[in-house]
Amino acid sequence: MRCWVREALRGQGAARRVRAVAPARALDRRSGLRALLACAAVAFPLWLTGCAGIDLDQVSVPLASTSPASEFADMSPSQRREHEKLVASYGGAYDDPELKALIQKVVERLVAASERPDLKYRVTVLNSPAINAFALPDGSLYVTRGLLALANDTSELSSVLAHEMAHVIARHATIREDQVKQAVLVSRVISDVVNDPDLGALAMQKSRRTLASFNRGQELEADAIGVGIAARAGFDPYGASRFLTDMGRFSEMKSTAFSGSSSTTPDMDFLSSHPATPERISIAIANARQYAPAAGPSDGERDRSAYFNVINGMVFGDDPKEGFVRGRKFLHPKLGFTFTAPEGFSLENTSQAVLGATQTGREALRLDAVRIPGDQSLAQYLSSGWIDGVEINTVESLTVNGFSAATAVARGDQWSFRMFAIRFGSDVYRLIFAARELTPELDKQFRAAADTFRRVSSGEADTVKPLRVRIVQVGLGDNVEKIAGKMQVPDRPVERFLILNGLDANARLKYGEKVKIIAD
Repeated sequence: MRCWVREALRGQGAARRVRAVAPARALDRRSGLRALLACAAVAFPLWLTGCAGIDLDQVSVPLASTSPASEFADMSPSQRREHEKLVASYGGAYDDPELKALIQKVVERLVAASERPDLKYRVTVLNSPAINAFALPDGSLYVTRGLLALANDTSELSSVLAHEMAHVIARHATIREDQVKQAVLVSRVISDVVNDPDLGALAMQKSRRTLASFNRGQELEADAIGVGIAARAGFDPYGASRFLTDMGRFSEMKSTAFSGSSSTTPDMDFLSSHPATPERISIAIANARQYAPAAGPSDGERDRSAYFNVINGMVFGDDPKEGFVRGRKFLHPKLGFTFTAPEGFSLENTSQAVLGATQTGREALRLDAVRIPGDQSLAQYLSSGWIDGVEINTVESLTVNGFSAATAVARGDQWSFRMFAIRFGSDVYRLIFAARELTPELDKQFRAAADTFRRVSSGEADTVKPLRVRIVQVGLGDNVEKIAGKMQVPDRPVERFLILNGLDANARLKYGEKVKIIAD
């Protein structure tokens, strides 16, 4: 699978994660040893400020249900195709009538209070754990269930929706679309003039990455317009600053967990094209003060209770039908396989691959799928040139839990790789481990992890349950540590609980108060 930066950043993926098979020469030979690291380095930062650019040329055809056709009957055929591609790239639409009804009610209030009450908007909830929201020029608004899980009341939800509406009102999405088209044209001219398709492709990828996201000025303008819309609609104008604060805290937690890998490709950092969160928070507070002198209970609607009622039971994290991570284990019920990463690894299920890294950033892994010619052996494939530095004397054939496989070692200047190719059905799964220093002990751990790749029985697959947002009531004697202990999360349950509920480190829970936890 190709390592497209925005696809790795989005991290939520097509409807069949890992399954969308790429050509056998999936990693550029000239950068093969860097490709795994580039993907792993950008996969874990939080998609902090939303409004991510969408490169529809790289989106698969629809593989999951999208929004009901009746809701988008006024779309042109080209708009409908764009919508279906986009929704499919985020795992399909998330169907929850009560949640959708609340969002629609919020949107109607925002539209009436906006500078352009004549505009029409369509909202789609995306079945993605990523924290993101974005808008298209035609008024299509998209918000992920990952973002909805982080929000804590209707004012925070309204701040996100109003921000995206502001992009449409200010024609930012139209301007961005025109810039991307111009960048593609320039890139094609470069390719024609220099007669170098690879150089042209590189220029096109760089142009799209640079232009596809809204620029800093557009983001801040949308923040200001959005706060005004939300305030005039009767929502607490400080919802934006609270939500940005929680996103910043979540981002810091994620980046701390993977601090060792975050500096590998700084030019690919999603935040490079967006305002820094502390700046956005201070500006959002200043914007809110124009409508309410100070945050307080009389500053507009929050309605935490109504919001909690509709998100109670919402799927959290990966959808098990499309493959999911539980600690160091990845399991895909639909495709019927599982594997377990070595000790110390954290995993992320993205649109192109399962990625993993250790907290130090000195080890990483990637699992993806390719198709190879039927007459090519797995050993031949590993040494066929799709990645540089393969040591031919390390290529060996073997079996992994009854499946034919091959393994080899590749070395570069700074990284060494232990690679496995495992034939599973009509596809070949590549399990690639990277290490700054591939010691015999570490190589032994990588081999042991590869041996965990196995078929999942139908009975085992049927027992898989998704994690969900659960609303619980604080009882007598409950405190943060006690309730956080119910969180089914891989690590730092207290920190995750506090961030998820917008609580600070010194928070004291009140008897009868409702809070969010993550459990099956």
